[in-house]
Amino acid sequence: MIWEDECYLLSKRKFRENANIINIFTQNKGKIDGVVYGGTSRKIRNYLQISNKLFVSHISKSENKIGYFKTELIKPISPLYFNDKEKTSALVSVCTLLNLLLPDSQPNKKIYNSFEKLINSLNLENWIFIYIFFEINLIKELGYDTNLIEHSNNINKKTDFLKIKIDGYIYEIPNYLINKKIPEKFSKLIIRKSLYFTRQVMLNKFFIPNNLPFPKSRIIFENYFN
Repeated sequence: MIWEDECYLLSKRKFRENANIINIFTQNKGKIDGVVYGGTSRKIRNYLQISNKLFVSHISKSENKIGYFKTELIKPISPLYFNDKEKTSALVSVCTLLNLLLPDSQPNKKIYNSFEKLINSLNLENWIFIYIFFEINLIKELGYDTNLIEHSNNINKKTDFLKIKIDGYIYEIPNYLINKKIPEKFSKLIIRKSLYFTRQVMLNKFFIPNNLPFPKSRIIFENYFN
């Protein structure tokens, strides 16, 4: 099998002496893994950075065997934020979540486009809220819709939060997530409550039922807003 596509690098690990196994999120093929020979060479390893946008050529003998990639850099993403710990942490977090939660070889252009929107929004002042809405959308596209809009009539304007029972779990949810509008107020409390809500939903719906450990990178990212 031979195909080509653009993608984002989700993870990599060393394979033998001079190669890497990488996991990528492609536009048309979904999440795919494969071997990059020479991946530890200076030329290639410099751009095999988590979240970088790549062009890949994939070759494999059959669908059941791991293939190998020839890679080219389209756009460096992670080096742009090496001096910004929050944004670097956000990139590692989101790539780890996608790597753990996306099914193999199943394209999802809605998630891909949402991820690309997030990547392209990191320089905006309100980027953190775009990140949070990305997680909400990811949860929905993976098969679980929280249907927060149904509770819009219960919002109390005197407070920024609303307690809601969803499938037996009680969550304290910031009002802006219910209204689907980026808030005018920027506070660490609102951000922290938002990230805690999406973390709990992911835990209850995906990680705990499938006996998966929740990624430390996502917790580290959340801790920046304590």
